[in-house]
Amino acid sequence: MAELAFKGETPSGKGAGDENFPVGSWLIPRALRPHVAAYYAFARAIDDIADNPALAAADKIARLDGFAAALMGDNADPAFAKAHALRRTLKETGIPARHGLDLISAFKQDAVKPRYESWAELIDYCLRSASPVGRFLCDLHGEDRALYPLSDALCNALQVINHLQDCAKDYGEMDRVYLPQEWMRAEGVTVADLKGADASPGLRCVLDRCVAGTEKLMHQARQLPGAMKHRRLAAETAVIVSVADALTVRLGREDPLARRVALGPVGYTAASMRGLLRLWFG
Repeated sequence: MAELAFKGETPSGKGAGDENFPVGSWLIPRALRPHVAAYYAFARAIDDIADNPALAAADKIARLDGFAAALMGDNADPAFAKAHALRRTLKETGIPARHGLDLISAFKQDAVKPRYESWAELIDYCLRSASPVGRFLCDLHGEDRALYPLSDALCNALQVINHLQDCAKDYGEMDRVYLPQEWMRAEGVTVADLKGADASPGLRCVLDRCVAGTEKLMHQARQLPGAMKHRRLAAETAVIVSVADALTVRLGREDPLARRVALGPVGYTAASMRGLLRLWFG
């Protein structure tokens, strides 16, 4: 097992419980949960590689290329078992491999790109690091691909929320800054501001601009649950939308440098119930 981990995976110990959204919850039909689990396990494995501070960029890219080859059937190495499992899911469901390859593209970018110049550049990254998750779920449930833009908006919002929650940690542990550099320069902010015990006034302005961008994404995303034909997926999505809304509000009010902005069990449950009630009762 140690040899397999060295050649392919570098597990971080993170799991579904560390996410802002439910993974394979009871709202997902039982027959589809193994496919969701396969996709999540694949995504978790390649994300852990990209986020491993002990690996050189070239090593990360080589491992991620191995996952891509395994996903496409060009690498039978058992070190990439999670890619083989996802390949079986894709074959069984007819879902395109692009939803896995786009993730690999984003995480390879993480290995070599520590800064983002603009909001548009950040969203381009999110379209490969987050949007494939929603597209996979839409395809798995037989939703119309015309819903991709609404799904993308939700997934991109969740990704930015996570970047804001972890902005100090990402910089301190991996020298990654997802806040748009042009906005930081406009406010006289440098990456050193992310080392503070709390956000400087200029950094707060940058965070607020990111929150405003997230709110625009959520304006689109709120249309998604009601547009879905699969009612259980619509319910799952309604919960995620409500959780994302609640986190966005908190990020506008709280300082992610002072403490990690999160909902907690009570806040998460309340947001989930609000989402379901909005879906069921309009």
